Amino acid sequence: MRAYDEVLRDHVALVTRAAEFAARRHVDQRRKGVEQEPYINHLAEVACLLAETAEEPDAYLVAAGWLHDTIEDTKTTEDELENLFGPLVTKIVIEVTDDKSLLKDVRERLQVENAAGKSVSARLITVADKTSNLRSLAARPPKDWDHARIAGYIDWAEQVIVSCRGLNAGLEKAFDLAAAAARESIGRRVVG
Repeated sequence: MRAYDEVLRDHVALVTRAAEFAARRHVDQRRKGVEQEPYINHLAEVACLLAETAEEPDAYLVAAGWLHDTIEDTKTTEDELENLFGPLVTKIVIEVTDDKSLLKDVRERLQVENAAGKSVSARLITVADKTSNLRSLAARPPKDWDHARIAGYIDWAEQVIVSCRGLNAGLEKAFDLAAAAARESIGRRVVG
């Protein structure tokens, strides 16, 4: 029993360290929505979706969920992540990291084209990430996003997720509900 307790403590510590690291790295970042909520809320939602829908607990996946935007959106390096969180978490984060040197439309196209070739963990994070983004669009869209841009994002997110289906029914259901809510919110804004 002692070995199990040590593993459990190590896993809890890994997820907690990832949350703390992400909070510090994204401290000054805000979401694009009208409320400008702290970016850490997005990371927390992604990690929570992964933890709550997992068929089996996976601390490495949840930690990577907390960290999935650190390389892409902060000055965090791959080496730094590997030193702090190990090769498994780092590999997952690298898989879901866009190359910001590419144009946005190229990055978006590559997400659609490359999703099927990603690991199961990377595809699960992709679904959780898009789910969180759609929930935010439904509840608090950016002021400068018109209906067409929101609809375009929903369509694109659905294209990305096509290759991520069949891995986790609970997570897919959350995505589908978020996409439906985002589409419904467009209709409410047009009528209202």
